Amino acid sequence: MAAWKECEDRMGVYLNSTSAYGLFREDYSLTYYVDKTDILGELVPLIELKQNVSGKADGNRGKGPKYVAITRPRRFGKTVMANMIAAYFGKGIDSHEEFDTLKVSGYPWYKKHLNQHNLIRITFNEMPDEGALTYEQYINMIKNTLLDDLAAAYPNVKIRDTDTVWRALTKVYEYCKGEKFIFVLDEWDYIYHQDFVTEEEKERFTKFLSNLLKDKAYVELAYMTGILPIAKYSSGSELNMFFEYSMASRVKFSEYFGFTHEEVDGLFQRYLQIEKEPRVTREGLALWYDGYQTAGGKRLYNPRSVVGALSDNQLGSYWTSSGPYDEIFYYIGANVDAVKDDVALLVADNPVPARVQEYAATSMELKTRDEIFSAMVVYGFLNYENGCVSIPNKELMDKFAEVVQREPSMGNVYRLAKESGRMLAATKAGDTATMAELMEYAHNTHSPLQLYSNEAELASIIRWVYLKALDFYRIEREDKAGIGYVDFIFYPFLKNDDAIILELKVNHTAEEAIQQIKDRKYALRFEGKFGEKPEYTGRILAVGIAYHKDDEEKRHECRVEVLRERL
Repeated sequence: MAAWKECEDRMGVYLNSTSAYGLFREDYSLTYYVDKTDILGELVPLIELKQNVSGKADGNRGKGPKYVAITRPRRFGKTVMANMIAAYFGKGIDSHEEFDTLKVSGYPWYKKHLNQHNLIRITFNEMPDEGALTYEQYINMIKNTLLDDLAAAYPNVKIRDTDTVWRALTKVYEYCKGEKFIFVLDEWDYIYHQDFVTEEEKERFTKFLSNLLKDKAYVELAYMTGILPIAKYSSGSELNMFFEYSMASRVKFSEYFGFTHEEVDGLFQRYLQIEKEPRVTREGLALWYDGYQTAGGKRLYNPRSVVGALSDNQLGSYWTSSGPYDEIFYYIGANVDAVKDDVALLVADNPVPARVQEYAATSMELKTRDEIFSAMVVYGFLNYENGCVSIPNKELMDKFAEVVQREPSMGNVYRLAKESGRMLAATKAGDTATMAELMEYAHNTHSPLQLYSNEAELASIIRWVYLKALDFYRIEREDKAGIGYVDFIFYPFLKNDDAIILELKVNHTAEEAIQQIKDRKYALRFEGKFGEKPEYTGRILAVGIAYHKDDEEKRHECRVEVLRERL
């Protein structure tokens, strides 16, 4: 009897396992789960056979390549997505109960592919036993586990211990009349970040993946996720069969990793229904976690942080504390001369031109300015848009502010950051002499910020002298207020704290700045609607800051006036 007639569908650790379904089910049951199953609408056409004119399958593949690599920062939903994909395609367990309620159930091919495919799911960040780890232990764990799975599932194929995994899979394909496999490989680049792996062993691992997947008839689809681009690790042709989709350079798949504005709107409404005393605002979510720009122009939120804030009923840092991200900031300190001025501009909320080359972004070999910024884009610390990098949100701005305040090698930038707390205190106290002194210090500091000669450039100095205020305020630039646009508004996180309206003037007086605040009724921004109590109950301070650049002394002038006392 032909061996293919005796082939059976069985489960293993990697082959048709139930683990992916179990993890997917946990994610699905979460209060703030977001349905991203539309991604299957992108993947299923890659494996469907085209029909010829007679209505029979003609053997040609569907639209697009069968090798897909997704690169995204950590905590952007790659593993959640990989588990969902594996739970849908894999034969390991019936998952219709969950998927019947999700978007994918509306596609005409939904039931045709649900749990109908052999699926091999490998999570490459799983390590052997603790101890003196070696690459051989790591790779043998993967090889032996997969060989054991195949030998158990296909006992009549006569898989031997001496077979390579690709030889064993080829046997299954030949003996079992064209049996194919979908591969879902998560954290594929994890091994490249491990200290115990040599450069030679990293090359061997790249060749292992190539031998496993490239030009193999048994591959129905290969879906692979990681952080850093394939080109960084594959200088030759080993993995050139993959079509790679990154956030900064490729449009396709953009909306499936990270949360869109509409998705966060939906989660926030769910939050308001659940929480009896909600402490998170929709504006707060945008301030803290929005700001990533995809190649297709979509704005995205950090998903881990949004879910963390809504689940904990508290805004805060949920992402930057996870993973080895301090390595990236180490390179700021190690390359101060290359990046100091640019970091100063970034913290002042100014985009900085950069040549981002994603393939150059490995945290172990950062030497130049562009390599550092490339790594920070790939790891999610910076947004990349229109040829410039910028700090996307408050969660990341706080991280940068922490770095410049703890890094003495930043020179005057470091000293100015340290003084920023004094500027806020002086403003609240109406100590205009101290305010003018600190403005003059900022002006005379040797940094690119000293080059200002108009209000737009003066605004960069304001971001620096009030850097500490980011801990207590949402600071908006050119915000609509009253009958015009104010230079800066400081919205306090605590509603009973002082609200600050700040207007800048060059070659005009601070008094004129205060008068503009009054004439254009900027303070209405903090007043409630007619008949309603104001949301902000603290004092409203009008702050005028003037720089007389044509004066011989380059004089700075500050004025503070209380527009409304505390309610």
